[in-house]
Amino acid sequence: MSAAALRWIRCRRLSTAGPPSVKKVLQWKDLSKLLDKSAILGCLFITYEVIALDKAVTIDTSAILQEKNKSYIYLRATPSDEKDNLTGARRELHKAARRFVEISSRLLLQSLDEHFSHVDADPHEVALWVLLKKTQSANKAIRLEAVQELADNHHWHDYQYQTAAQVIDHRTAVGLARMPQVDLRFFRHPPDSYHLNDGLRQLLASLPQTEVDKCVRYFTSLALRESTQSLAAQRGGLWSFGGNGLPYAQSLTSVPSEKVESFCLQALVQHSKVRSHCDHIVANGGLQLLQRVYQLRTDSMKIQRNIVRIIGNLALNEGAHQAIAQSGWVSVLAEMMQCPHIMQASHAARALANLDRETVKEKYPDGVYILHPQTRSNQPIKADVLFIHGILGAAFKTWRQKDRNALEEEEAAKREDDYTECWPKSWLAADCPNLRVLSVEYDSHLSDWMAQCPAENQRKSLAYRSQELLKKLKLAGVGERPVVWVAHSMGGLLVKKMLLDALQDPDMHGLLQNTKGIMFYSVPHYGTFMAEYSVNVRYLLFPSIEVRELCKDSPALRSLNDNFLNLAKEKDFKVLSFAETLPTNIGPMIKILVVPTQSANLGIGELIEVDVDHLNICKPERKDSFLYKRSLQFILDALQSYIAH
Repeated sequence: MSAAALRWIRCRRLSTAGPPSVKKVLQWKDLSKLLDKSAILGCLFITYEVIALDKAVTIDTSAILQEKNKSYIYLRATPSDEKDNLTGARRELHKAARRFVEISSRLLLQSLDEHFSHVDADPHEVALWVLLKKTQSANKAIRLEAVQELADNHHWHDYQYQTAAQVIDHRTAVGLARMPQVDLRFFRHPPDSYHLNDGLRQLLASLPQTEVDKCVRYFTSLALRESTQSLAAQRGGLWSFGGNGLPYAQSLTSVPSEKVESFCLQALVQHSKVRSHCDHIVANGGLQLLQRVYQLRTDSMKIQRNIVRIIGNLALNEGAHQAIAQSGWVSVLAEMMQCPHIMQASHAARALANLDRETVKEKYPDGVYILHPQTRSNQPIKADVLFIHGILGAAFKTWRQKDRNALEEEEAAKREDDYTECWPKSWLAADCPNLRVLSVEYDSHLSDWMAQCPAENQRKSLAYRSQELLKKLKLAGVGERPVVWVAHSMGGLLVKKMLLDALQDPDMHGLLQNTKGIMFYSVPHYGTFMAEYSVNVRYLLFPSIEVRELCKDSPALRSLNDNFLNLAKEKDFKVLSFAETLPTNIGPMIKILVVPTQSANLGIGELIEVDVDHLNICKPERKDSFLYKRSLQFILDALQSYIAH
C-alpha cells in the first residue's frame, strides 16, 4: 500500500509539472491500468512485511525445553505405570511455557506485574506468576493478600505447585504453612539423607559449657555419658559384673540408639533455651541433623515433639529463620500442623508462629503454647485466656476431657461424641473464636526423686517460678489486652504470686490493669494435707520445695493470700472458685481429699462444690456438662464488654 501511494503521488506530480505540452500525455485510461498494477505490488509488499514480522517475533523454544527439564528437580521418581501421567505433565508445562512467551510478547516483554490482569488470556495460566510476584511486594498488605490467594486456590496443576515451591522465599513459605489445611505440595521436601552415626553426641560436645545454667551442664553431661556407654555396650566393652554396662544395656529398648537420642534431645532442648547457643547449633549442622532424626523416628511422637520444641526455640532468633526454612523445616511443620493429635499440632503451631513475622508480633518462649488461633485468621483477637496447670500437670494433659471407662466409651460412640485431648483447644476456641487461648507449662514435682535435674530443686520456689513465667508471658504479649486466668491446684498460687510481683514492676502494670477475671480449680489457698503427708513419710518421699510451700496453714501461704485479697479488692477482679468433694487415689492403698473446701475458698467471689476428685476438677465430662458450661459463662461474663463488639 505504501508503494501504491508513492506511485499515485508521482503520477500527480507528472500530471501537473512540466510545460503545457506535456499535461495531456497521461490519460485517465492509462492511469487506471497503472493503479491496478500498483495495488498488486502493494499486496505483495504487505505479505512480505507480515512474513518478516512473524520471523522477527518467533522465538526458538529449544532453550525453553532445556529449562523445562530443570524445573523438575523436586519431582520424585515415579513407577513405570505412571510414565504416561508424567509425560502429560511435561506437555502441560511446555504448553504453559509457550503460552507465557506469547503473552510476554503481547506485553512488549514487560515484567510480571499487575499488567497481567488486563491481558486477554486464560487467567489460570498467568495467575500463579502474578501472585508469586505480589509475594515479593514492598507493600505488606499486598503480600498477605497474595499468600491468602495462593492458599485458597486449590486448582493449581502439579507443575505449578512445584514451580511455586522453588520460587517462594521463607517468609511466603511460613505464611502458607500457617494457612488452614494448606496443600503440602507448596513446600520443598527436606533433604533425603544425612549421615547420623554419632552426630548428636558430636553436636552436644561442640556446644559451649561456660556461663550456662547448672541444669544445662547436667543434661549435657548425662547425654554424653549415656551415649558413650551405649556405644561401648554395643561393642561389648561393658559386659562385665564390675561395671554398670550390663544393667544399662538390659534397660535399653530394641533400638538402643533411640534411648540415646532421647537423652541427647533433652540436653539440646536446654541448650536451645540459651540465646548464645542457638547460633552454635545452627552453624554446626544441628538443623540438618535434627531433620534426619525426625525422619527416622516417625514412630515416636515424643521424640518428634522434642525436636520441634527445639526448632521453636531456635525460631525465637530471627537470624535463624532463613536457615530453618532452607533445612526443609517449614514443610515438616506444615504437615505436623495438620496432625489430628493436639499436642503435635500445637508444638508445630508455636514454631510456625515464631517464624511468622508478617502477622505475629508476639514470640512464644519455651513452655508457652498457643492453642488458638493456630493459623492465620481474619478474626480479630479481643482478649486472652491463660491456662496454668498444677503439680505434676502439663500444658495439655491437665486440660483434657475426663477419662472414660468402657461403658462411657460405648455411650459416647452412640452420641458421636469425640473425646478431646484439650478442651480449651477444642471447645473454648469454638465457642469464643475471638479469644487467644494460651497454655503454660513448667516443671513441677512431688518429690526430689522425680526431678530430672538435681539443681532444679534449688529454684522451684513460687518466687522463682513467678519471675520466670512473667518474663515469658511479657514476650508473648500477655497484658496488652484483657486477660482471664484459669488455674488448677498450685497453678492458682502461682497466678496470685505473679500478679503481686507485677504490682512491683512498672513494666508489668498493664498486666494488672487488663486482668479481668480469675478462675480457680481446687487451689489450696490455705495449704493442703498432702504436703503434710509427704513430710510424714519423708524416708519414702522427699518433699520438693514446691510441696513444702503447700503445707497447711503455712505462714508464706497466709501472707500470699492476704496480700492478694487486698489487690483483688482494689482492682475489682472477678473470681470463681471450684472445690472438690471426693478423695483422690494417691497410691494403691491411699485416698485423700487433697484440697478441702475450706482451703479452696479464697474468701471473695463465688465458690462451687463439685462431686469430683482433685485430678478431675478441671476435666469436664462433656461439653454440655455443668463444669464446662459454668466455666464458659464466667469467661464470657468477665470479658463481655470487650468481646461483644
